[in-house]
Amino acid sequence: MICVSLAEKTTANVIAALSAFSFAEIRLDAVEDLTESGLRAIFAGHSRLIATHRPGRVPEPARIGRLLAAVEAGAAFVDVEIETEGGDLRTLAGAARARGCRVIVSYHNDRETPSRDILEDIRSRAFAAGADLVKIACLSRGPGDNARLLGLLDHPRPTIVIGMGSMGRITRLAAPLLGAPFTYASPAEGKATAAGQPDIDFIRRHWEAWKNV
Repeated sequence: MICVSLAEKTTANVIAALSAFSFAEIRLDAVEDLTESGLRAIFAGHSRLIATHRPGRVPEPARIGRLLAAVEAGAAFVDVEIETEGGDLRTLAGAARARGCRVIVSYHNDRETPSRDILEDIRSRAFAAGADLVKIACLSRGPGDNARLLGLLDHPRPTIVIGMGSMGRITRLAAPLLGAPFTYASPAEGKATAAGQPDIDFIRRHWEAWKNV
């Protein structure tokens, strides 16, 4: 399954883009005119959306408030970083469960792919914090990093792995074929939200070709 990651600057552009996709991640930190009514318009109109808001664009209470509002508006998933303060993370997880929204606890490392032991510890902490799914995205510097990330898929609970950067692109193609619940893609070339992220047509073409391998 492919989740399209949308980082549009206006609410209207988000809604327009959603008409083409059945499953999408909304990067709320990219939406410059975001309001509560805009949040409702986005999430009430689509049944399979991930609400994501990366830290740093707004004060932390505002960020958590926007994610809570997205959950209340009908988001199917909410993605929250493992570094989020424990009380905020528990509040989000509780609100999500009350609304039937699944919790993705995510870890991002744009410098390296840590050791297997460290990655396993991160995943254990994420599930202990209330995750329904765990997402681990790390910069890949080559085959060893890719193998370490893909090796995390031998776990009984849902894990999403991503090798960021050009060297990690193979993980975005292979992970769903090895047990990850889904992978992320951009809606079109030039619209990537992360280093090495291919567009949805790129993934579809390669999966189609691999059927004959």
